[in-house]
Formats: sequence, structure tokens, C-alpha cells
Amino acid sequence: MEEGSDIEPKLLRLELLGALFIVLLGSALHFTFDWSNKLWLVGIFSAVNESTWEHLKLAVIPALLWMLIEMKILKERPWNFFLAKAVGIYSMPILIIVIFYSYKAVLGKNLLFLDISTFVIAVVIGQLISYKTMFLGKLPEIYDRIALFFLILLLFAFFIFTFYPPHIFLFQDPITLRYGIV
Repeated sequence: MEEGSDIEPKLLRLELLGALFIVLLGSALHFTFDWSNKLWLVGIFSAVNESTWEHLKLAVIPALLWMLIEMKILKERPWNFFLAKAVGIYSMPILIIVIFYSYKAVLGKNLLFLDISTFVIAVVIGQLISYKTMFLGKLPEIYDRIALFFLILLLFAFFIFTFYPPHIFLFQDPITLRYGIV
């Protein structure tokens, strides 16, 4: 796939549509655990408390789902697809953490509209990073395989830490002061 090809506009549209998908589904996943009467199975992919870690799940799980949808939509997978998705998806929680704790350090508190804005900004930037990474030129296939491994690892981390979270600030619910699924 060469830069300037007719796939570029299609991929850009898909990545931006993906950002919208991730934001909408991620927003719904904030509530699905409570809506399900705290069903543990729903907690695997939904936020189970108000910790930062559980809010990161709201970007990552829909982004992984969008990656699968994108694979079905695209007849030909672009170069560096899994690497691009991994870089984009990993950038989302990193950006959320950096932006959230930066503005919170400045203001001394968090504000809902800034929390939501942080989420949206991180998702859009993550999708754009993914898009740009697909056009770095053809990289060795091993990079895609390693990236796919790290995407699976991230998914398992969210599953495992829902039930067995480390007892550090990132995993602590600031309201109940508890960790993980209760």
C-alpha cells in the first residue's frame, strides 16, 4: 500500500468513524455493569467502579472491537495493521492518564466535562495515530505479530485486573476506596 493511494481517504474515514464508535460505545459501557445488576460477565468489558483503570477500559474495549469490525470491512488489510492498531489503542489510555492527572493537578479536582473531553480527545488522537502508522511504509511482518500479542495482552490485563487489581491509586475507586469488582 503506497502513500497517496485511494485507500488513504477510506482508511481516514474508517478511523474517524471508529473514533465515534469508540466514544459512543465507551460512554454506554460506563453504565452497563450497573444496568446488568452487577453481572460479573458484563463487568469484564464494562467499568465496574469509578477508578481510572476501569475508565481506561471504556476506550480500549470498544477500540479492540472496532479493530475487528475494521478487519471485516477492509477487503485488503493495510500494511502494519496490527502495529497501527496497537500503537493507537495503547496511546488512548496513556493520553487519558496524562491529560486527566495533569489537569487534575492544576485544578486540584476533576470536572465531568473535562473528563469527557479527555476521553474524546484521547480516542480521536489514538485513531489518528493508528491511521498515520499504517502509512509508515511496509515494516517487517514480525512487528505486526508482536503488536497483536501486545493487544491480546492488554485485553487480558483488563479482564484479570477487573477481578484482581493491584492495590495502587490507578485501580482504587475514589468514591468507595475499593478495588476491582465488588
